[in-house]
Amino acid sequence: MPHTLEKKDATMVIITITVSPNEYEKQLRQAAERLSERANIRGFRPGKAPYDVLKKEIGEMSILKEALESIIQTSFYAAVTAEKLDTIGMPKIDIEKLAPGNDLIYKATVALLPKVTLPDIGKLKIERVTKPVEAKHIDETIDALRGMQAIETVKDTAASKADKVTIDMNMTLEKVPVEGGQAKNYQVYLSEDHYIPGFNDALVGVKRGEEKNFTLHFPDTHYQKMLAGKSVDFNVKIKDVHERNLPELGDEFAKKLGQESVAKLRELVNKNLSAEAEQKADQQWEIAVLDRLIEQATIDPIPDVLIDAERQKIFYELKRDLERNGVSIEQYLSDIKKNQEELFKDFKNQAEKRAKAALISRQIALENTLAPTKEEIDGEIEHMKHIYKDNKEYMENLERPEVRDTIATMVQNRKVMQWLKVKLLGKEIVEKGHSHDHGHDHKH
Repeated sequence: MPHTLEKKDATMVIITITVSPNEYEKQLRQAAERLSERANIRGFRPGKAPYDVLKKEIGEMSILKEALESIIQTSFYAAVTAEKLDTIGMPKIDIEKLAPGNDLIYKATVALLPKVTLPDIGKLKIERVTKPVEAKHIDETIDALRGMQAIETVKDTAASKADKVTIDMNMTLEKVPVEGGQAKNYQVYLSEDHYIPGFNDALVGVKRGEEKNFTLHFPDTHYQKMLAGKSVDFNVKIKDVHERNLPELGDEFAKKLGQESVAKLRELVNKNLSAEAEQKADQQWEIAVLDRLIEQATIDPIPDVLIDAERQKIFYELKRDLERNGVSIEQYLSDIKKNQEELFKDFKNQAEKRAKAALISRQIALENTLAPTKEEIDGEIEHMKHIYKDNKEYMENLERPEVRDTIATMVQNRKVMQWLKVKLLGKEIVEKGHSHDHGHDHKH
């Protein structure tokens, strides 16, 4: 099965493949059997007409066309294997010669998986910092618990620091939507620390029905690395302002929450906040490690097909977040005065970073034999089935091969993160299974 290979550009190759009649004879006969089942050949029951009779009745060209996809799949895989190529996505096929009894000649244009050269991972020095739980954090959490039982009254006067406001929010960075930065009917308790420094202060004094635009600078140390050190624009529509009256803090309040005293309640809150702090430390450390690896790894040019796949995932994630908050993607595009194509262009840098992270994770897995076993993937799927047993659509999706591939990648990414933590910190991830999904693997 001769073939020739030429580079189209830094990310694509063109393979010209020739398949002789002898080499595709098996696929021809299999195609003839399929056609025989469907064809109405006089004197023969379906599927029983001999090959020579079928050739006369429906023509050799019809049989060859039926066999074509199978011939191409087999010969393309053989050529890629012989050349030791790592390809991504489906090849673009151009038939150059197709005639019964003759060589089949076609060109396959396909993207290559970029070569990744990792830095010396053992030399990476990235500190994992757990923020200590202070008394004020416990106080704030208990105040939030009291707030859950607060009596709230809508008011028309300006919001004070003790109030709650309900808003629609949209965050943009250099006019590009921030991932996860859209919310509808978002409730903000002005007395609590917000994850965005200065956000609550910007809302003190607003009134019901107002719209406010403001810009906040995220500190260089902010845990959202893509926003750290950046100035983010906010558009906020005030839906309601609520005055809040909280219940008195005492043992009676603690007992309503299943604790015998305020002291026991504080112990429980401290334990929960400490666990959250460990999880957040893991998240921040994982992001910092990947950022450093992206900086130091050498990665060949990334094919458009890989970046476009990540763009598509970012788009669907945004759409899902919006729908969860009661906003349609059409309404959102109208609000930011962009069409879907313009939004896709905005996602390019983010998609490229995610693609690099996925390629690096894949390379670490390859070099350190971290591919998930069948048992690990099956175990993850069974775990998901248990969690989503009442969601029929989700359960059906779990049976699809591409979903299994996605889950396999997720498990592999988790194993890579656990391996990195042992390698760099000498210990396992605090909570097994807690890890980011840094994009999906791509394979031929």
